[in-house]
Amino acid sequence: MGQGMSIFLGIDTGGTYTDAVLIKDEREILASAKSLTTKDDLSRGIGGAVAAVLAQSGIAAADIALVSMSTTLATNALVEGQGGRVALVAIGFSPADMNRAGLDQVIGDDPVLFVPGGHDHAGGAAAPLDENALRAAVQRIDSHVGAFAVAAQFATRNPMHELAARQIIREMTGKPVTCSHELSARLNGPKRALTAMLNARLVSMIEHLIAATEGLMAQHGIDAPCMVVRGDGALIAADVARARPIETILSGPAASIVGARWLTQAENAIVSDIGGTTTDIAILRDGQPLIDPDGALVGGHRTMVEAVAMRTSGLGGDSAVQLVHEGLASVLRLGPRRVLPVSLLAHEYPDIVHGALNEAVARERLSEFDGQFVRAVNRIGRNESGLSAREADLLARLGTGLHTLASMVKTRTDMPAMHKLIARGLAQRGALTPSDASHVLGLQSGWDAGAAQKAATLFARQKTNAGLVFAPDGESVARAVIDQLHRQTAECLMAAALAEDGFANADDLARHSLVLAGQPGHVGAARISVGLGLPLVGLGASAATYYPAVGGLLGCDCVLPAHGGVANAIGAVVGQVTMRASLTVTSPADGVYRLHLPEGPLDMGNEADAAAHARAFVAAEAASRAEAAGAEGIHISPSEEITRSQVEGRSVFVEALFSAAASGRPRTAQSH
Repeated sequence: MGQGMSIFLGIDTGGTYTDAVLIKDEREILASAKSLTTKDDLSRGIGGAVAAVLAQSGIAAADIALVSMSTTLATNALVEGQGGRVALVAIGFSPADMNRAGLDQVIGDDPVLFVPGGHDHAGGAAAPLDENALRAAVQRIDSHVGAFAVAAQFATRNPMHELAARQIIREMTGKPVTCSHELSARLNGPKRALTAMLNARLVSMIEHLIAATEGLMAQHGIDAPCMVVRGDGALIAADVARARPIETILSGPAASIVGARWLTQAENAIVSDIGGTTTDIAILRDGQPLIDPDGALVGGHRTMVEAVAMRTSGLGGDSAVQLVHEGLASVLRLGPRRVLPVSLLAHEYPDIVHGALNEAVARERLSEFDGQFVRAVNRIGRNESGLSAREADLLARLGTGLHTLASMVKTRTDMPAMHKLIARGLAQRGALTPSDASHVLGLQSGWDAGAAQKAATLFARQKTNAGLVFAPDGESVARAVIDQLHRQTAECLMAAALAEDGFANADDLARHSLVLAGQPGHVGAARISVGLGLPLVGLGASAATYYPAVGGLLGCDCVLPAHGGVANAIGAVVGQVTMRASLTVTSPADGVYRLHLPEGPLDMGNEADAAAHARAFVAAEAASRAEAAGAEGIHISPSEEITRSQVEGRSVFVEALFSAAASGRPRTAQSH
């Protein structure tokens, strides 16, 4: 390698493909490649992509100075309602609190352990932590969960009960424990609990990804720091991501925005990244992605994680194609669930897939599950805790091969069990997708177009509510699916644009008949035109296939950058490390200024001294976190929000939030 030359390896693991890219000196792309994501063993998909870019470039693995990865696995899991079974330890909360902030929907049928304890607004103990009750509850459900989330009342004002609970749970179980106060410094206990639960569900998934990447690095002889993209586009060390996987939600989409900016130098644009599972939309303003002040919204869940303002919808190349009956009408809908394309399954299991499809096509009558398949996800470290006897039996019957869905679902009670296995990420369903439709129409190749044609033919035979077959043939179905993908994508983009412009109910407006009529324009007695006011940057492996038509619908320029299919992997290595710290100061009594430090409250008698202490603490804490996250050349950006009120003509201190952001470039092997 030339003197002073830096080679960075970027990896993005998505629901369908794993991408890799090699970049020299943050200016030149040396090689890029794709490999199918292998959920049973992520290292195979990662290894395929990494081996390909090394072979293309001729770069020696030992010359790589930095490895950085992004992923959509966490985002996809939340969109699809997947994740490991966890227990929520709710300290000082009541059952009624579980109905706030959508927490009950996130809990589902996971266990909640209510334990006396918690603190008040000022950080004083509202009740002692009942350690005996905690131990008894943990012992009772330990074998049924893979991880724990701990949330205590006002833990951001005093985290001692969360910390004590974590220590007890770790000593008893050895399992991962997420404390809510470490994910956000803001109030709103139920929302913190929700965020902690989602984090706990993702721990094993992100651990599997990082372990697979580090294993590949060792195998190839790559001795370099390993980074992960956070949801706000910043980089963090892999060890930090292991402990706080929730921060990797929107990792892939955030990396794609960073990559889009690097590829296009666009200042103002709408960036849309279509993957296998989701379409992710963000807006660039003055060359910077907008940050969501309310926390990342994914899969309908509003978290307390700072992230790029992103609208993520369950729409992608591998979205399930459904015939939805609305009154007398029957219409196509795509998503939000991802399924395995039939053309891909036929590529991997040709005899099983074609045998089943041929038999179904030859029959005169269509059966409920024709053209659908299922297989277990036999990944390393698979967590089967919390399954019912029926679910466990069904998983055992799935074994390691591919089956028709009909052969596995013998009774009506089998279907809820199958849905549970799919939701837990223990099984995958195969069915018709837009990727299949593209193979039928010759828009894509690489998988089995013949199998896609047969699956589309079977779908065409479905009956509408009017009692008629849906379509005359498979090709008609394929065209309808691609048209629907264009329409749903345009709808998502319009909703994002309307929301950015401050319109309330942007999602409803995007579906309004006048908006739809204005795409690409209606001229009659009335003239209606609706479109995007910013250029559209299309990213993702299939963007070139679908987005020109979407740009036509919305009357905007459509930019399809070279290497846009690996924008996530590019964004993974061109970002900065940024870590933040914050500290709340309250005034529980006149002349008392309470700093809510991680080790507990500290009272001071002077506002200026309290503010100075708080500023120094957050600056040092942010710098320490940035260094631990792998940054060098760190600079600090402080900020503060001070609330005062007027009492009898004088300004009285109420509360303050002191914050600091520490940023720098990631350390490389050369800077060690």
